Parts: sequence; structure tokens; C-alpha cells
Amino acid sequence: MTVPTLRLGLNLGYWVGGNDASNIPLAFLAENLGYSAVWVSEAYGSDAVTLLSWIAARTSRIDVGSAVLQIPARSPAMTAMTAATLDTLSGGRLRLGLGVSGPQVSEGWHGVRFASPLGRTREYVDLVRRALRREPLAYEGSHFTLPLPDGPGKPLALTIRPPRERIPVYLAALGPRNLELAGEIADGWLPVFFSPDHAAQQLAPLRAGLAKSGRTLDGFDIAPGVPLVTGPDWRACARRVRGYAALYLGGMGGRADNHYTQLAERMGFGPEARAVQERFLAGDYPGAMAAVPLEFLDATSLLGPRERIAERMTAFAEAGATTLNVMPVGPGLPGPDRAATALRTAVEAAELAGLLASGPVPNAPASDSPRPQGPFNSQGDSRIHDHA
Repeated sequence: MTVPTLRLGLNLGYWVGGNDASNIPLAFLAENLGYSAVWVSEAYGSDAVTLLSWIAARTSRIDVGSAVLQIPARSPAMTAMTAATLDTLSGGRLRLGLGVSGPQVSEGWHGVRFASPLGRTREYVDLVRRALRREPLAYEGSHFTLPLPDGPGKPLALTIRPPRERIPVYLAALGPRNLELAGEIADGWLPVFFSPDHAAQQLAPLRAGLAKSGRTLDGFDIAPGVPLVTGPDWRACARRVRGYAALYLGGMGGRADNHYTQLAERMGFGPEARAVQERFLAGDYPGAMAAVPLEFLDATSLLGPRERIAERMTAFAEAGATTLNVMPVGPGLPGPDRAATALRTAVEAAELAGLLASGPVPNAPASDSPRPQGPFNSQGDSRIHDHA
């Protein structure tokens, strides 16, 4: 039997309220510890690109990933320009995660209708890849038309040449149809609330999509974001994740269109997830947190001492995860020191389980040449690695 392997990534999540800058040095520590990538998110606060640029400028080896760039926030051409620029400056270290966000953010913040998210995503990824191949953008789709008809526009091509023609694209996908699309058109998947015990039902549509494009799971990066809380008592550690879970199950969408609540229902936590949602929408946030089932938290997180985390990592790898993007949550008061301890514990746990992979990430383009150097990382300045 083949022993599964995986890579570790760091998900820094959202930069909330401008007060999370102290967490950015965790990216430097992650590079020193051998993590494969650091990811950042965006909603309607800080943008992901600025933070990724900041991190890429101060590291030299670790990949930088968006989890995710919001499709309604940028035109496909703007995303291609941004990806090409950041990949060039970082020396070929970008992982481009994309997602349609949710109806509240798409329509309330960006003023973009949320209709036909699957069709828009398919065309969007197609246009981004065409632009990165430096093809003139002449496109007639159901959602995007370039150039606009009856106007002065003409097909234009990207004027810079990024170090990689194909930058790996990841999709944030929840529902079966979206998962099938991710398998068909993407290089990786960024799951939320991925559970080894419930992975089979999610991998089935993913495999179906891969088959449409003549591929299998081999070489496809399944990279879930997984809360990480270390400590002697895993049940006590779970308390630190309740707020995160309650926010997604209860507040990321309305009563009828919360895709995270629907995901929990498909995982067998329907009544419990609806109870969380009802309390959250009623403004009873402590009640919503208390209603999150302990079993759900344990199934979707890494909790407890090193040995228990090693066992759970093995379960994630056996279920198909190839990169674990850990989201460290320190016991007690949050802080970079506690999170740094969690990052080190995760490495120790993966080593204890014999899981750590080496070599390129699953979707990295095959090449006999070394990784291209960019202005951000050509000097190899080791001083930037002493911040954490």
C-alpha cells in the first residue's frame, strides 16, 4: 500500500480591521519551517494582492497564494495582469485562487449580479488563461464579450511575459456542480470544512470533472484550509474554533442561500447547522457558537496534542488532501507567539506521521530548469527570515 504524503501550507485568512499585521511574520517562519505556500484571503476589507506582494518581497522560496481573489471584484484581464506581475516579481511563486464570493458581497459590495456563478467562473478562468498565454482577447461568451461590439475597442494582448505561461489556478468550490467544474478546469481545489469522514461524496464530482478534461486526481492539488489549535485537551482546543465555524454556518449568507450551511447538511449535520444559523441570524452569537457540534469541529480541524494531530493529518492525507493549509489559532489569547508554536507543532506532527512530501507541488509545471528569479527574491537576503 502506498503511504500518502502531503505538504503543509499556512492560511493567514483575512486581515481584519487593520490590526492583524503582527501575523504577517508567520509567513517568514513558515518559509523557514519548510511550508510550501502561504495564503491570504479577501472579503470587503484588505485586498489579497497587496498582502501577497508584501510577503513575496520578504521571502525567497515559499509560494504565495490567494484564497481567494474575488471574481466579481476584477475583470478577467485585470486578474491576468495582476497574476503575471506578481508571478514575475516573485520569481514564479504565485498560486492563483479564485472564487465568486457570495451574493451579499458580490451584489452589495461590488455591484455585480451573482447569477450564473458556474458559467461566469468557466468563462473567467478561460479568459485569464488566454491572457496569460498572451493571446489577443477576442471573446464572445454568455457573460464576457471582448472587445465590446460597435465600439473603438480592439483585441489586445498582454504586453509583459510572465515566467510561467500557465500559473496554477485553484477554485474555491462547495457544491457538487462547482466541484465538477473545479475538476474540469482548475489545477487545484481550496475546500472549506473538508472532513476525511465525508470526503468521498465531494471527491466524486471532482473526479467526474477531471475525467471530462482527461485527467485523474494524480497531479491535482486538494488544499483544504484547516483550523489548527494545539494543546493537551482536544475538546478544550475545539472551543477556539467555535466562533469561526459559527460565523460561516450562521452568517455567510442568508437563511436560504448559505452554501456553508448546505455543505454541513450534506455532511449529516443538517439540524445542528440550521440551529447555528437561526441563533446567529437572531443575533445570539454565543448561542450560535455553543450550537456548533463538537463532532463537526473535530471532523474539520486539527485539535489537541502533537500525537493526535499526527493521526488526524494521516486521515486527511488518506482522504485525498495533498496540501494542508493550516490556520493556527492559539489557546487563550491569540497572538503570533502562540501561532508560531502551533506552526512548529504541525511540522512535528507531520514528521511523526511520516507524511511530509518533498519536491514540486502537484500542479507545478514540469521543468528541468531552476525556478525563475524575480526582483523580490533574487538576492536571497536571509535577514528577512528572522522576524518570527
